[in-house]
Amino acid sequence: MRNETRSLMFSRGSPFARAVRILLHELGLAYDGHEPDDSPAEIQLGTVTPTMQVPTLRDGDVTLWESGLIAEYLMTRYTHRPQDDRPLALVPWRPEFLWKDKLLFSTIQTFGTAVTTISQMTWTGVHVDGNPHLRRCAQRMTLILGWLEEELALADGGGFFPNCVSMQDIFLICHIRFVQARPLGITFDLSRHEKISILADELDRRSSFRSNRILWWDPDVLDYAPDGTPIY
Repeated sequence: MRNETRSLMFSRGSPFARAVRILLHELGLAYDGHEPDDSPAEIQLGTVTPTMQVPTLRDGDVTLWESGLIAEYLMTRYTHRPQDDRPLALVPWRPEFLWKDKLLFSTIQTFGTAVTTISQMTWTGVHVDGNPHLRRCAQRMTLILGWLEEELALADGGGFFPNCVSMQDIFLICHIRFVQARPLGITFDLSRHEKISILADELDRRSSFRSNRILWWDPDVLDYAPDGTPIY
C-alpha cells in the first residue's frame, strides 16, 4: 500500500511498528513504508525524531512518533471500518471504560518495553540470566501476562472489547509473537494463559497480521527468507 502524502518510517524488528502497520492495514490506509538507511542509524542520530525511535508517521501536515499516539490518531482521524466478521473497534478507548481501556493499553506497552529492553541488551551480549535488571523485566512480563489474562476473561467476543478487534488486542499479540520469535533466553507458556492464546491464534489468521510478518533486526541479519527466517 503506497500513498505519497502518508508515510511510515519503521524498523522491521520493532513490534511497536508492526502493530502500527497492522492498524494501517485494518483501516485500509495506503502509505509509503520505508526503513532508515543502514539499519536504524538515522533514527539513532535523531535526524527524524528527537526520541530516536520508530515508528514515525507522516500524514499530510501531521508528523507523529510514539506508537500509542500514532494508533490513537489513526483510529480517531479515520472512522471508516472495512467490513469484517470482527471489525476494528470504532474507538481506541470506550467512553464508559475510559481509564480501564487506557490502563490496559499502557500496561501492554510496558510489556512491550520490557521485551524490547531484553532484546536490545541481548544484542550487546548482556543476557537475562546474568543481569538483575533484565531478570526484573522478565518477571514483569510474567506478572503482566497473568493480569491481562484476567482482564481478557471479562470481555465477550474474544478480545478486550466485545465483538471487535481493539488496538489493545493488536499491540499485545505483536509483543507476544515478537518475544516468541527471538532467541532471548526467556520463555513463557501460553497454555497457562488460555484466553490470550486463543486471541493470538485468531489474530494470526487475519489478513493484516499475515501481510505484516514477524521480522526482526539485529546487527548480523543480512536479509530474510520467504518464511521470515533471518539470513545471517
